[in-house]
Amino acid sequence: MIAKQLRRAEFTEPQIKEMKLHRTFILICDGYDESQQTHNLYTSNQLNQPGEWKAKMVISCRSEYLGTDYRDRFQPGDRNHRSESDLFQEAVFTPFSMNQVQDYIAQYVSVHRPLWDVDDYRRSLDHIPSLKELVRNPFLMSLSLEVLPRMVDPKQDLSTTNVTHVTRVALYDQFIENWLERGKKRVGEKNLSPLARGAFESLSDEGFTQSGIDYLKRLSVAIYKEQDGNPVVRYSRLKDDSSWKADFFSREDEKQILREACPLIRSANQYRFIHRSLLEYGVALAVFDPQDWKDKEVAEPTLARRGSTSSVLSSIEDVPVEDVSTPAAQDSGLSSPLAWRLFVNEPSVLQFLEERVQQEPLFKDQLLDYIEKSKTDRKWRTAAANAITILVQAGHQFNGADLQGIQIPKADLSYGMFDSAQLQGADLRHVDFCGAWLRQANLVKSRMTGVHFGELPFLKQDSKVELCEYSRDGKTIAGVSKDHKINVYSTMTWESVWILSGHSDDIPSIMFSPKNAQLASGSHDTTVRIWDTRTGNCRHVLGHNGPVTSVVYSPNGDQIASSSHDMAVRIWDVGTGACLSTLTGHTGIVCSVKYSPKGDQIASCSEDCTIRLWSIDTGGQCHILKGHEHQVRMIAYSPQGDQVVSISEGKTVRLWDTATGNPGHVMIHERVESSTNAYSFRSFSPFITFSPKGDQIASVSHDGMVRLWDVSTGHRRHVLHGHSGGVRHISYSPQGDIIASASSDDTARLWDAETGVCRQVLTGHSKSVSSLVFSPKGDQVATTSFDTSIRLWDVGSGASRQVSSGHSSPVWRISCSPKGDQIATCSKDTTVCLWDVMTGSCLHTLRGHHMSVNSVVYSPLGDLVATGGSDCSVRLWNVATGARVHKLNHHHNIVTHVAFSPEGHQVASASFDKTVRLWDVASGESVILEGHADYVLGVLYSPDGEQVASWSWDGTIRLWNVKTGKCNYNLTGHTKWPRGVVFSPQGHHLASTCADGKIQLWDVATGKPHRDLPDESKGGKCIMYSPHGDQLVSGSMDGSIRVWDAETGACLQTFVGHDEWVSRTVYSPQGDMLASVSYDETIRIWKVASGLCLAVLQDFQGVISDITWIHDDDGHLLATSCHDGSVRMWKVKGDGEGCRVQMRWGSDNNALVVTGADIQDADGMSELNNRLLQQRGAVGHPSRRSRDASKKLMTIASVVSKFQKSSDRLLGEAAE
Repeated sequence: MIAKQLRRAEFTEPQIKEMKLHRTFILICDGYDESQQTHNLYTSNQLNQPGEWKAKMVISCRSEYLGTDYRDRFQPGDRNHRSESDLFQEAVFTPFSMNQVQDYIAQYVSVHRPLWDVDDYRRSLDHIPSLKELVRNPFLMSLSLEVLPRMVDPKQDLSTTNVTHVTRVALYDQFIENWLERGKKRVGEKNLSPLARGAFESLSDEGFTQSGIDYLKRLSVAIYKEQDGNPVVRYSRLKDDSSWKADFFSREDEKQILREACPLIRSANQYRFIHRSLLEYGVALAVFDPQDWKDKEVAEPTLARRGSTSSVLSSIEDVPVEDVSTPAAQDSGLSSPLAWRLFVNEPSVLQFLEERVQQEPLFKDQLLDYIEKSKTDRKWRTAAANAITILVQAGHQFNGADLQGIQIPKADLSYGMFDSAQLQGADLRHVDFCGAWLRQANLVKSRMTGVHFGELPFLKQDSKVELCEYSRDGKTIAGVSKDHKINVYSTMTWESVWILSGHSDDIPSIMFSPKNAQLASGSHDTTVRIWDTRTGNCRHVLGHNGPVTSVVYSPNGDQIASSSHDMAVRIWDVGTGACLSTLTGHTGIVCSVKYSPKGDQIASCSEDCTIRLWSIDTGGQCHILKGHEHQVRMIAYSPQGDQVVSISEGKTVRLWDTATGNPGHVMIHERVESSTNAYSFRSFSPFITFSPKGDQIASVSHDGMVRLWDVSTGHRRHVLHGHSGGVRHISYSPQGDIIASASSDDTARLWDAETGVCRQVLTGHSKSVSSLVFSPKGDQVATTSFDTSIRLWDVGSGASRQVSSGHSSPVWRISCSPKGDQIATCSKDTTVCLWDVMTGSCLHTLRGHHMSVNSVVYSPLGDLVATGGSDCSVRLWNVATGARVHKLNHHHNIVTHVAFSPEGHQVASASFDKTVRLWDVASGESVILEGHADYVLGVLYSPDGEQVASWSWDGTIRLWNVKTGKCNYNLTGHTKWPRGVVFSPQGHHLASTCADGKIQLWDVATGKPHRDLPDESKGGKCIMYSPHGDQLVSGSMDGSIRVWDAETGACLQTFVGHDEWVSRTVYSPQGDMLASVSYDETIRIWKVASGLCLAVLQDFQGVISDITWIHDDDGHLLATSCHDGSVRMWKVKGDGEGCRVQMRWGSDNNALVVTGADIQDADGMSELNNRLLQQRGAVGHPSRRSRDASKKLMTIASVVSKFQKSSDRLLGEAAE
């Protein structure tokens, strides 16, 4: 590589030889991803080998092209010495912060004097949410500042204009047009020769901008086709005059003019685009250019020629697709780049195409056509694989689609929606199904060799799994369960190798020896046990005088240190089990003990609020570190061993110098404003860890939130927002670029350590995730859970694809518009989304609340939406535009509930400030209703609108006169807080359920009890009247549902099926069916007349928060919301004594779902994938041939594992 570059620079061979022998080089290789390299440049160029070039390299590469396990491609040295970390250093350039964006805007305006001023740009950023993410990229920042004045009129009210979403492809469309217009002006002003002037005028007559775009498209396609995407084109007139390059770089006047006008740069004989992304934009535009599909008779707009927000043709609703797609156009599809190159691993190109799909219905139809063609013609396989990848990434859902026989090998369908899809006989080889929704999909006889699901079969244990640990070589993994056992598994077969029994109490700590042959465990039974992992035998039982809190091996594996409630640290000889020393001095429980990286020092922390540093050589104390005011729960050494970090039960993290004992930075866990309600967290155990490089600290404090700290400054860098429950455990990947967090919200998350951005959500556990650990290579992460399983996940699967199309946190409530054409959902993520019922398109995302939005409701006319949030505000929004109409701020605590009056002139709100407020919709003025003695939980208008009912934590229900604001009645029959309150349809009665177990009916006219319903279950959780008011249905804490006669109070039926509390029951519009929601994370649909359970909806990855029925001409629709952030619309169609339920659309998906998927006779499926799908509820059996072949491989691996185990056992016995 070096010699080749020097020859191009016209160095002579003697000069090159002299430099090779006597010079040292620093090579700057800019754009490793652009070169399409896949090999290690040090190895391929034999750098730093005897007699070879001496060089260091600085290499740049876009992060999205790195993939996983990329470091082998960049690590210097031979394979045997690449573990030397000082030979490899890595820097990540993080996106601009919003402060940096604002500073850049101010400087840009000052220097360039654009059409806009600083306030114009800032207004656009405030009102066009998509811009905020785009401008964090430096190149897109420069594009945006240049083209926005031509795309958006800042003098308009951006909250009411349609230009509320600017995409990356729209910016590039406008940028290229601007560039070519300037290029045309620049070339036209030059002193051209007569021939060149004629060529220029000819191009101008034909449309200069369009000619330039055609040139850009053709050049981009040629670079991909002829150079495999390598962006640098070297052109020599003598050598390349007859090659493809001459079509673009010859001296012909027309080509020279277009070349000069296009965004290209030249260095000697090398040409390239000014930025790699322009090449990717060009090839994406060659795939689909809206201009190519416009009606030739439609005049070309001056500034929006590209149709960035919508093309002219895509807005013509009365032109059927078949009238536009002529046979010739269809045949030309095989010339599309999609037909001859797989773009699955080129995220930049895919993003351009994804945005085109969302803007251009014709492009979407074209892609669907490619998929259809692949059913009968294998020539369309590559085009179909690209097409379905683009569509899935663009959010297109294939629920119920006929995909029989499609050929899409190597497609990326991660997080795609394929509910009830027909995939019989499809070619799915090497398809990525990570996180895909395949519920009830038909995969019979499909080809599934190499299919990737992003996870492995889970490991099931007999009780809660509390922690796990990989061996240093990654060949085994151990999991600790609540039944005091340690299960050891082989990572070759993922089968159990040993069950280590002997402890009689909880095991809070385990660790594999650095030498891999041993495992140490510490237990609350006061013992430390050393296990031989080759034989499964316990070699030593070591004793403390109190419960053991932690165990740790010395770096060389010869010693173990353990800490205990007996206030001592003991050091043990691993070989003999002898106690080498007992370190005393702490005056409280010793919570944790750690060895320094060099093994010459031990650190311990205690409930006595101190940290002590001990010398291994002398056994004496080096330093007593004082400063914490609360119990110190955890400590960690920096990788260099020069610092110790500690965290206490209070809010402090402290750094200490290990040589001097001097204190360093003190980091305070201050309260963080977030969308998380303070009352939703309990106190969590502190956790602390250093990054592998030692430049960053991750901590978890009592509030259950993860904070990242800069070691050099002590400043907080990020707070990781996303979990809806507290974090129990955190871990850095071995490379330090990822942080994993385990949460009580049943999920784990992978975060970018530099930016704090969530890269992946690991969803599948049904209970709290207790711990996690990365594999030694960092390519997998194992999570343990109280659901008694260990789950194994691939790191990086779908990381760049897992983008939510709706909410990013739990969804609390659903409201249906009066016409039934929309639903509104509110979420903990501070937003409200308005959805199209039929398509699932998110019509508007309402932003303004800065904490959780707890309630949402449509006005009776459907023109307004009211919301109430934890930020103490009530807001009114225009449904058509998404604009805020009113911000109502008079509450002093969380707003729990809002309701519109029947005529729509008034909104009622309930709050934790113990009040109800009635707001005038037109003026925003309010009347305050006071009287409750505790939090007000909900509010409801009577059908005639004359009264408002409110219920409170004080155990009462109050009926208020709307006109006077006075309390008509105080209903005081309950002994605890009401859980559900509802008016009868006629408004004569009020029904309530309570935490005291009573179901009470009240007379609205008198405020007196009308009737008690004799519920013998564990108490009513919810209550609902039937549409006609003749029945009531209640859901109970024991999982049962009871239907009552509203007049007599008699129990008509009891429905049994749920395993846990029933939180919600809703009648269908006609009253013939009933939907129920339970904390068992299922929805059941019942036939009211017979009590028959017609269907069960499951596969929700969290608590189901709300449901609502919507009338449909062909059956019913059921909308659901969940704490996993999902919003889903289900089609419910009666079928005799049963009903068929199929998903119509879902907002997003973040977990693999295969319940009811039919894999009968699927060909090529591996045994591990078969086990995974069977665990997840798939039915049928794969092809015996493929299953047998896979089992042979598994058997070989098992034999190898058993042989290794037998050999290890002999070695272990010999050692004993």
